Amino acid sequence: MPSRKFADGEVVMGRWPGSVLYYEVQVTSYDDVAHLYTVKYKDGTELALKESDIRSQSSFKHRKSQSSSSSPSRRSSSRSRSRSRSPGRPAKGRRRSASQSREHKEDKKKTIQETSIALPVLVLFKPSENNTKRYNGEPESTEKNATSCITLEQKLKPDLEIKRVLEQYSLRSRKDDKKKEEIYSEKKTFVAVKPIEKVSTKTKELEFGGRIGTFMLILVLPATVFYLLLMCKQDDPSLLNFPPLPALESLWDWRAFGVILLWFFLQAAFYLLPIGKVVEGLPLSSGRRLQYRINGFYAFILTAAAIGVLLYFEFELHYLYDHLMQFAVSAAAFSLALSIYLYVRSLKAPEEELAPGGNSGYFIYDFFTGHELNPRIGSFDLKYFCELRPGLIGWVVINLAMLLAEMKIHNLSVPSLSMILVNSFQLLYVVDALWNEEAVLTTMDITHDGFGFMLAFGDLVWVPFVYSLQAFYLVGHPTPITWPVAAAITVLNCIGYYIFRSANSQKNNFRRNPADPKLANLKFIPTATGKGLLVTGWWGFVRHPNYLGDIIMALAWSLPCGFNHILPYFYVIYFICLLVHREARDEHHCKQKYGLAWERYCQRVPYRIFPYIY
Repeated sequence: MPSRKFADGEVVMGRWPGSVLYYEVQVTSYDDVAHLYTVKYKDGTELALKESDIRSQSSFKHRKSQSSSSSPSRRSSSRSRSRSRSPGRPAKGRRRSASQSREHKEDKKKTIQETSIALPVLVLFKPSENNTKRYNGEPESTEKNATSCITLEQKLKPDLEIKRVLEQYSLRSRKDDKKKEEIYSEKKTFVAVKPIEKVSTKTKELEFGGRIGTFMLILVLPATVFYLLLMCKQDDPSLLNFPPLPALESLWDWRAFGVILLWFFLQAAFYLLPIGKVVEGLPLSSGRRLQYRINGFYAFILTAAAIGVLLYFEFELHYLYDHLMQFAVSAAAFSLALSIYLYVRSLKAPEEELAPGGNSGYFIYDFFTGHELNPRIGSFDLKYFCELRPGLIGWVVINLAMLLAEMKIHNLSVPSLSMILVNSFQLLYVVDALWNEEAVLTTMDITHDGFGFMLAFGDLVWVPFVYSLQAFYLVGHPTPITWPVAAAITVLNCIGYYIFRSANSQKNNFRRNPADPKLANLKFIPTATGKGLLVTGWWGFVRHPNYLGDIIMALAWSLPCGFNHILPYFYVIYFICLLVHREARDEHHCKQKYGLAWERYCQRVPYRIFPYIY
């Protein structure tokens, strides 16, 4: 076993992963198995680095570019003297002393060095770049305006002008200047030519209860979906009235499975259409950015047109209501098959393409959370496609089928007011998600979680068949409401939607361009990664205002179902649990990523989701 080179507590220079920049770090521990050093940056960020990414501080000391015995100007004048006196040269009686000359040259060197140091800082704090090649030291101030980066550039202009003038009127010989440039070039080559290596570590902190918890979730999640659908068919869907189990042969329908396959590949065909813009996602650990085509809203329009054609030719869409359990079972079987395929192909994926949260080495855990981060077939991104297309659009189609089934079963010429509210609220939510499809590229599902059973089952089964629970419930349990009640519920949904959309837009606009003049009133805490943590606006109100808006909307979706049973409120109860758990995961990852900056943010914004409560 090779011996370690750096001791615990030793202060060294560590390379920031994915970049060529070195910063002062302190060694905290060493992993004898993985041969990795855990180092701590000045702002509290802790990372695992290879020994090849760590250097002693002595290797970064500046080398002298000239001898101290004599100045360049003196050597230059000894070789050739001009009879005419230089305009900048003082008269004999007013010659500067040797000490004054040395002080002048030291001031000039100091000015040049300070200006040279300021230049990389300006580049590293450039707000439009979203990468890790940025300053990793402790920020001078804990709070800045969105326009502080522009002010920094303006402050550096006088220093740049001083450097230009000093270089223009320098008395050093060209030979010495050339020698200095060669030394500087050697230093630059020493840092920049070094190849970038991927720091690969196993997932040490297991979530969702580890191997036992994920195994139980694989069994519990499908059972929960089937239980909820069976309960909605009951005349008395109370928790104590457990529904009878259907015959196993009645749960499978090949025609329903064929419709599920047709639906999936139809949405895939819409995804591959060369319409919509192509954008780049966030940088991966290797520094590479994947490209994504943003055309989810176009796919929704095409799907709506196809559904309209089917209804025109009198296709009975309420067939979904009669066989919803069979469709759910078929979707679950398809998601399981897709999960197996994803795990098998991930075994051959390169190390740098594995998910940071799904690389534990345990089969069950990696199968559930997802072993590969961005599985692709050519340019077809499987995770990004499933995130919004089949499940989210399928949710709207199922809601429409429930609306038509209600009209047919109860002989209604128009849908009930409760059904109209549920369909309208959830349609707005889906259209908003597809219209702002680009925002999903910054979510934890895309940037951190792998694509395994958790997301495959969630996107293809849980979303369309559980999120449509209110509409399914209203078909068998009609709940009349008055217009004033409907108006109050609509206002509540609008409040939730306004908080949800404005908070997300504020965050996305700030990430895209922090120097936007429209965001000049926003204040933020700078972090070691180059990103800023907003402390004004919605994000200064609570840490996750978008979650707050989501929960308010979920409540508005359930209220039209009345208060006779708790079943239609399963969605809002589940959603609160989901978002609280996701918020805890966000807190953990942000604390690791931003270090002390996140602690200052939590002090400034103490409430997580619910103001003055949680």
